[in-house]
Amino acid sequence: MARQPRLTVAAYPHHIIQRGNNRQLIVLDDADRQFLLALWQAQAQACQVAVHAYVLMSNHFHLLVTPDTADGVPRMMQAVGRSYVRYFNNRHGRSGTLWEGRYRSTLIETERYLLACMAYIELNPVRAGLAEAAADYPWSSHRHNAGMSVDKLVTPHALLWSLGNTPFAREAAYRELVLAGVAPSQQQALTSATLSGWALGSETFKRGLQENTSRRVAPGQRGRPPGHSASRVKE
Repeated sequence: MARQPRLTVAAYPHHIIQRGNNRQLIVLDDADRQFLLALWQAQAQACQVAVHAYVLMSNHFHLLVTPDTADGVPRMMQAVGRSYVRYFNNRHGRSGTLWEGRYRSTLIETERYLLACMAYIELNPVRAGLAEAAADYPWSSHRHNAGMSVDKLVTPHALLWSLGNTPFAREAAYRELVLAGVAPSQQQALTSATLSGWALGSETFKRGLQENTSRRVAPGQRGRPPGHSASRVKE
């Protein structure tokens, strides 16, 4: 059976997971990490993709992004993937694949899952035992989103404005949100949806999303006929 195309629609948040082949390391030192972060920044700008949250682990990474165009995410991921593998193989004297097949991704409902997804991503090092708190891990978006430093890669999502009337209030509220953690049920939902490629959100959200793509957004849902031109939808 042919693989389904990825679900990607402009102006919706996308959660992305990319793993190393056989869980092998994708970064060996800080030079590798800096190079990959620079690639993300350059290609996000070139492909008109806003990066709201990220974490770079030793053998995988997560991104939460919103593309301006329907092909922004695949163009960005293809460009980063090819450039990074070429750099990594040349620098470390290796050859062959680095990634575990295609990156995994899906769309999430903003109001219900975006803030939870940000916290889920930034708490990854804590769950892995690499840091006591999200702020202690240097290779994620948390310190920027929490108001502790400036990261040019990160573009805050508009939903963050709902957390407070001032930058100080919003950042404090976000820090508290992350400290509170993410419920296991939400963690499982975010992981499962991204690995399966099905949209994550309410039935109303999925019905609205299905109107804007010919690709099925959930198991058993029928999309529009092939060749339908999807229109851009704003949140």
